[in-house]
Amino acid sequence: MFTKKDLMKLLAPLIVEQILIVLVGMVNVMMAAAVGEASVSGVSLVESINILVIQMLSALATGGAVISSQYLGKKQSENACKAAGQLIGVTTVLSVLVTLIALAGRGGLLRAIFGSVDESVMSDAVVYFWITALSYPFVAVYNSCAALFRSMGNSKASMAVSLVINTVNVAGNAVCVYGLHMGVTGLAWPTLFCRVAAAVVMLFMIQSPGNVVRINRLEDLKPDIPMIKKILSIGIPNGLENGMFQFGKLALQSLISSLGTAAIASYAVASNLVTLLYLPGNAIGLGLITIVGQCVGAGEKKEAKRYTRLLVGANYGILLLLCTVMVVFSDQLASVYNLSGEAAKISVRMVVVHSYAMIVWPLAFTIPYALRASMDAKFTMVVSIFSMWLFRIAFAYFFVRVMNTGVMGVWYGMFIDWIFRAVLFSWRFRGIEKRAVSVS
Repeated sequence: MFTKKDLMKLLAPLIVEQILIVLVGMVNVMMAAAVGEASVSGVSLVESINILVIQMLSALATGGAVISSQYLGKKQSENACKAAGQLIGVTTVLSVLVTLIALAGRGGLLRAIFGSVDESVMSDAVVYFWITALSYPFVAVYNSCAALFRSMGNSKASMAVSLVINTVNVAGNAVCVYGLHMGVTGLAWPTLFCRVAAAVVMLFMIQSPGNVVRINRLEDLKPDIPMIKKILSIGIPNGLENGMFQFGKLALQSLISSLGTAAIASYAVASNLVTLLYLPGNAIGLGLITIVGQCVGAGEKKEAKRYTRLLVGANYGILLLLCTVMVVFSDQLASVYNLSGEAAKISVRMVVVHSYAMIVWPLAFTIPYALRASMDAKFTMVVSIFSMWLFRIAFAYFFVRVMNTGVMGVWYGMFIDWIFRAVLFSWRFRGIEKRAVSVS
């Protein structure tokens, strides 16, 4: 169903877009570090919450993309368009509710999660949080439109918008932080404005008559309960999975915050750097939603399995190169963030150990995309939530509190979690032809 040219046309823009997103995140951390360690720590704490919200909204978008892709595989473009309208309507409403909750309880929420961090860290965190929380509805619209474009096999649209918007974002951050000396607000306001612009542009583009999947009129946004249920059958399990995953990371962030500012900063920088290693798998996973979804919709389940194996293999090839570079240049990469000597040393060690552990990551995190696209989202949800809390969280606290390993203990718990996921998802994937379900 997909030629090599089709695969490259879909995946190359996704990889570029993922790189842009991560680079902007890295630049933000670097600029926060230029303001001071308190600022980089405060931004890091808030971003863990922002990622939680954005991941849950992205999970709903994935539900819409799966349903839309399967309808396209069945050659039912009218139903695919109906799914598009329902997706944008649902994600917009939910994101507005989340924003209102975040704004109402921002100070108390941050203190409840992160406890007694330094007052300077908390002050920057509160300011950064309330500004970036305003962007949630616009992130929801952007992600939904981007997912719909991917379901059509068109990943260039979101890449082009991301390229322009993120370039403007970085430039705006630089002016506000270095030129106007606005501190963390200099990172927050440009981010908000760029997310608003990205959402408006994508919403305009998805209405083009040339799109197989599009929003034709406002009536498309009127609630259609049966269609919403189909989207939520994927979106809710995926959202719970991502939500629990990020809640778990918040629990770990709370643990890390108790270890002092150096530990918070080193963990933030190491996490920021190793995110580069996730890019190929995340991009391939997003592509698998379209590829596997269309294959299953067309009844080509063996093809879905073949494409997944091919792309996971490609993921390993790219990781071999990236991890080698990360290990060799870890000192130079960490030095960019202007950390103290202690924090820089810890950060480098975390990056190196993480790079070696990436050997199991594709099996644990790329394969589940294929399972979700085959309507097996509940299994990935149960395994992920169970593994996150029983292995990653419990072992992290054991290593840090009992074994006194410091912040490295959080890494060790994470690796145990990866191994468990890899084993179960690989086993489940072997029977994907029998379990794959096509949307009705």
